[in-house]
Amino acid sequence: MIITDTHTHLYSEAFDEDRDEIIQKALDAGVQRFFIPAIDSAYTDAMMDLESRYPDNVFLMMGLHPTHVKENYKEELAHVEQLFSERSFYAVGEIGIDLYWDKTYLKQQQEAFVYQIQLAKKHQLPIVIHSRESFDEIFEILEQEKGDDLYGIFHCFTGTFEQAEKAISCNMKLGIGGVATFKNGKIDQFLNEIALKHIVLETDSPYLAPVPFRGKRNESSYIIKVLEKLSSIYGISMEEIASITTENSKQVFGI
Repeated sequence: MIITDTHTHLYSEAFDEDRDEIIQKALDAGVQRFFIPAIDSAYTDAMMDLESRYPDNVFLMMGLHPTHVKENYKEELAHVEQLFSERSFYAVGEIGIDLYWDKTYLKQQQEAFVYQIQLAKKHQLPIVIHSRESFDEIFEILEQEKGDDLYGIFHCFTGTFEQAEKAISCNMKLGIGGVATFKNGKIDQFLNEIALKHIVLETDSPYLAPVPFRGKRNESSYIIKVLEKLSSIYGISMEEIASITTENSKQVFGI
């Protein structure tokens, strides 16, 4: 069983004490592919180091996270563009709009999102979208940019069935993680109406740990709990879900 974690921050400080053990634990559980989203320039070196130590398992994205769009966002975007001119990545991400923590930089977040979508189109890459309390703002931009050259993953999807259908119509897979196991997560109530071909698995570790680890540090190995939940929702084996969602991830990332 090959499992793909399409979104894990394994370079995070949360893993500084036991990173190799956490990765080995995930490998032992069958998680063989780790897709690593960027945050900002402060983490670039840590991401590159992780890739150099696990070249067969770790695949990097590059982008500017919306919560890190501040006064210096143009410098950060220049850093992203510079890296794309120097080497290849598997996606532009994670990018998007986050209005949960701070609405101060909404205009700049919108500008950065559009800029990075254009970068993805230029390099013929998928985007990985971060959306928090910003579905309307995200979809407004996706509708403007819609086309065969725009595709990717709606990371940590927590919207309604209608929003899921809208995301899929914009060539996005739905990134499903720990929220599917939450009692108040809601997405488990309609997921079986979404064909599995539209879904990829993720942890967003160290965040959003699934039940029974909710509230603790999340790990890539905990994706097994997401698999178990989806197996019960769809009524098929964990092996089949792992196979389909890994195939979906190959369609998105090209590997």
